[in-house]
Amino acid sequence: MKNKLILKVVVLYPVFMCILFFLPAGSFKFWEAWIYSVTLFIPMMTTLIYLVNKDPALLERRFKRKEKEIKQKIIVKIFTIPFFIGFIIPGFDYRFNWSDVPIFLVVIANIIVFLSYFFVFLVFKENSYASRVVEVEKNQKIISTGPYAIVRHPMYTGMTFLFLFTPIALGSYWALTMFVFLPIVFIFRILNEENVLRKDLSGYIEYCQKTRYRLIPYIW
Repeated sequence: MKNKLILKVVVLYPVFMCILFFLPAGSFKFWEAWIYSVTLFIPMMTTLIYLVNKDPALLERRFKRKEKEIKQKIIVKIFTIPFFIGFIIPGFDYRFNWSDVPIFLVVIANIIVFLSYFFVFLVFKENSYASRVVEVEKNQKIISTGPYAIVRHPMYTGMTFLFLFTPIALGSYWALTMFVFLPIVFIFRILNEENVLRKDLSGYIEYCQKTRYRLIPYIW
């Protein structure tokens, strides 16, 4: 079962690449997409293999998609379409030469994408309750070590940097118009999530007093 899941991802990943990147680009010469896909694939597979072997419970939580909180459902629905469009734009950008992103910026952006995903991996290693949906489970405990000693929502921190630099990594300035609103989406999601955690997770209020910043150190 574990090997089947890994094999499924390996097989489906090129399919998603073609749909999101090469089909809109109309060419397999979209070199930024190749670099980005490899950059993303390495930490993604590392994380998947780790979860499959070391923390299958967290892997199951990451597959949850049905939000229980009404506000979270609204937030997810609002951003789903722009998020999808944001990944398609770079292909059209390549086809019609809308942007001229210097190679050095593409390289720097890919490095940041890689490091951001690695940071998310550290979050998963630290917190087995890092579910995709907002909820508090029975026997769930406060995590205040590792990335959680820096900010209260480190997974969102990693994902913010990953997605904000994704358009540049794909050689598209125009795709930024879709992803630039992501931090605002995360802010609304975090505020609602913290209301749930303060209410249902024992010790969370004390943790907030100890770890001041939610998303970015010294900013918010």
